[in-house]
Parts: sequence; C-alpha cells; structure tokens
Amino acid sequence: MVLALALPDESLIEALPPALRIEGLRKAFGARTILDGLDLTVEHGTAVALIGANGAGKSTLLRMLVRLIEPDAGRMSLLGEAVTELAPGPLRAFRRRVGIVFQRHNLVGRLSALSNVLHGVQARKSGPRTWLQTLAPAPDRAEALACLAEVGLADRALQRADSLSGGQSQRVAIARMLMQRPEFILADEPDASLDPRSGEEIMDLLYRLAKDKGLTLVVISHRLEHTLRYSDRIVGLADGRITLDRPSRKADPRQLRQFFTGRDHDA
Repeated sequence: MVLALALPDESLIEALPPALRIEGLRKAFGARTILDGLDLTVEHGTAVALIGANGAGKSTLLRMLVRLIEPDAGRMSLLGEAVTELAPGPLRAFRRRVGIVFQRHNLVGRLSALSNVLHGVQARKSGPRTWLQTLAPAPDRAEALACLAEVGLADRALQRADSLSGGQSQRVAIARMLMQRPEFILADEPDASLDPRSGEEIMDLLYRLAKDKGLTLVVISHRLEHTLRYSDRIVGLADGRITLDRPSRKADPRQLRQFFTGRDHDA
C-alpha cells in the first residue's frame, strides 16, 4: 500500500534549505541561447507554474533539473543535492527522488494498467518481478493498486493500457509516478494532449496530490486558466531568464497572456 506522508511542520520547512535553487544557469544549442544566467529559488511544498511562449526554454529547464539535458554553466541544487556536481551513480539515485509527468504518457499498451503502474517500483528495485503484476510480490502489487485508487482508476487495474482514454492514460502515468515515491514532481504540459475537461481533471489531480503529500511541484501548462487555478506561484520565462514571479492570487491574467503569446511584456 502507499505510505502516507506526514506533512512537515511549517517551522521545520522554514529551517530547511529551498527545495530548488538555480544560480546562473546557461544553455545554448548552437548559436541560439535558450537560458541566459537564469536564477530561481523554490521553497518546499510550493506548486509553481512555469509559463512562457513556445521556444522560451521551459521544457529544456525541466529536463536540465534532472540532467536529461546538461547545462553549459551555472549551479542547481534540488532536494539538497548539488545536481550539477553529481557523478553518474549518485545522479541515478537522485533521479529516483524526482517524479516526472510528460505530455506523452509512455505506457506499454499491451500491458494492463496495473502492470504499467508497477513499473514505477523500478526506481527502487530491479528484476523480472517488476515487469508484470502477475509476477510482482504481494506488497508491490498492493501498492500499485493503491496508487491506481489514488488517481481514481482502481476499477481499470486489469484493463489493457491501449484501450484507455487519453485522460485515463495520463492518470495511469501519474499513478506510475506515485509508485516511485517521489519527493519532488516535474510536470511538462500534462494537460496538452487532452480535451479541456480531462486536462482540467489531470491538473486538479496533480495539484491535489502534491498538496496532500506535501510535495513540491513545478508544472508547465499552456492553458491560462490552469496556470491560475492550480499553482501557488507563477514564474514567467522570457529571453532566457525569469522575468515574472508572482503569487498566483496576485497575478494579472492580461499580463500572463503576453507570456503565452510571446508578445512584449513588462514584468
């Protein structure tokens, strides 16, 4: 079963270093500079919406946080780890602590929803008993079922993944991420390939799970209403740097639209 995470005392949170600290991050692809000395700090338990026009570098930044893309310069600290300094072995161990939800669900279509969720345990274990729910140890199978229940799909556990709707597939992907037992969640446009209703349900689910478990969440969405509703803080990326940083409750929707369209803005 899924272990219940006790929410940390606020005084303890204040004493901790930030969940994420980025200093002077730079990245270029050829002659094109994507990130140009970016600085950002995120406190524990905060849900941050990262916005910007297409090509602003949002997805690049998320992938750099776990070094799926290597930075050219700068420093990153995530969950107390100096990410930019980690050797390959410690880097693999660190990545197990970070759950990632992509736009594509990346499920194995011929396998059941339950087997797909079980694959999340591979962050902690290896071997053939992590491949299929029929081979899984009873505690792992029970935990995978509990993760499916958390996303509202316990009744679809034995259904093939390729027979699920887009919204259901993304829920299975989120359940698989929960099976990993992450401490930090990165979500790269988890609502992009879904219809409006399913997209809203997925954003609500991610935000609620992060709050219920006391996790830090950084999410990219191209839907203004989702950005406003499912975040505590909105960070705008333009010209390779953070040019807007506001509490969501104080954000001006007109100003935010400029980040989505790429027009000039005054942050």
